[in-house]
Amino acid sequence: MKIISAKEAALLIKDGNSVMMGGFLGCGTAHNCVEELINLGTKNLTIIGNDTAMADFSYGKLITNKQVKKVIATHIGTNKETGRQMSSGEIEVTLVPQGTLAERIRASRSGLGGVLIATGIGTDVAKGKEIINVDGKDYLLERPLRADVALVYATYADKYGNLSYDGTTRNFNALMAMAADLVIVEVEEILQEALNPNQVIVPGIVVDYIIQHKG
Repeated sequence: MKIISAKEAALLIKDGNSVMMGGFLGCGTAHNCVEELINLGTKNLTIIGNDTAMADFSYGKLITNKQVKKVIATHIGTNKETGRQMSSGEIEVTLVPQGTLAERIRASRSGLGGVLIATGIGTDVAKGKEIINVDGKDYLLERPLRADVALVYATYADKYGNLSYDGTTRNFNALMAMAADLVIVEVEEILQEALNPNQVIVPGIVVDYIIQHKG
């Protein structure tokens, strides 16, 4: 685990990378690193996350700046620019039910070949997907979801890179931190002492780089 600046972290994210973005409408997001991505103009990104925030806020600005080619998210309704670009064919959007998104990410971090989900059976969500019958009930086989980079947030990191969270900022962050090839974490506070093991949500062994958040 290495402590770097937000700009150094943003430079690790390359054009065309798939990036998991932790947060819920920007709550629990690596804001400093997102701003550096905007400054660098990194483009053709695939963004995987709960939503696309707002057009003028957080990772939503990456879409407004046309730095994103594809979005995989549970909803886009709070960002009118995402909807506009989708309708005009400027961006590809794949909508995934929130629970399904979480389980697909969890499957990747757990080394599973996929998960069976009932949500979407009989709808457009099922198109092109394998249907498996278990005990007389149909399920969709949803494939694991993994990214080149996980850009996530944590409230605390100790000197070993272990992460802990306060409140709802945990959201997708803990799942995403174990479902990417490169894990970058922006933290509110870096502790000199080790976290109590009971407080560790994400083990430091999966963390590659830490950014000290600056408000």
